[in-house]
Amino acid sequence: MEKLISYPISVLYYLCFGLTLVIFHPIQWICFNLFGYQAHKASVDYLNFFLTKCTNLLGTTYTFKNRESLPTGVPIIFVANHQSLYDIVGIIWYLRKFHAKFVSKKELGKGIPSVSYNLRHGGSVLIDRKDPKQAIPLIKGLSEYIEKNNRSAVIFPEGTRSKNGEPKEFAYSGLKILCKYAPSAYVVPITINNSWKMVKFGAFPMGLGNRLQFIIHEPIAVKDFSIEELLEKTEQTIKQSIKN
Repeated sequence: MEKLISYPISVLYYLCFGLTLVIFHPIQWICFNLFGYQAHKASVDYLNFFLTKCTNLLGTTYTFKNRESLPTGVPIIFVANHQSLYDIVGIIWYLRKFHAKFVSKKELGKGIPSVSYNLRHGGSVLIDRKDPKQAIPLIKGLSEYIEKNNRSAVIFPEGTRSKNGEPKEFAYSGLKILCKYAPSAYVVPITINNSWKMVKFGAFPMGLGNRLQFIIHEPIAVKDFSIEELLEKTEQTIKQSIKN
């Protein structure tokens, strides 16, 4: 029944979603080229605000727990499980004060209005998952950037999205580089729940009435743990709060 009801609602959703991407693409270009970083960031923030409002048409809600526990004035490495693109939309808008930059796959860097432009010009890095050596200097550069500017990086160690909420094996190479070159950073594990249900039927129709939950766990100072302890603690913290 949900799938049947979702067809007309999903058509409306995709019209609004696509229109938002198209409208904000030239807005981003103008902000970036004429007014610089801060204006461009504001345009991206409000792009994602409107994208979250588009998902409200589907009955989607977002809950962020423990945002008040996040440190300020320090570099942050957000580490999260990955269930859908709505993980990214939620993080950009609800954690906008932390200037989140993403470690993303290079395929997203072209062909998607607004999204590709932001990934190319907003400070994120685009890596080729088939060429690990290419990724090292890019992630190192991102580490140095957040260390210098007290901003944040977001990495999804699973690499690809979980289609049923069950976490995949974590890969640590990118996180190791981030920690090595941002030694004053705090790693903040985030557990994401229910995001996969947005696309449980595939790209069309959309899932309805989902409550996306982002649980922000206690920040972990990189300097206080060995890299092995840090990785193990981060993965365990994220996975123990995943609900299918």
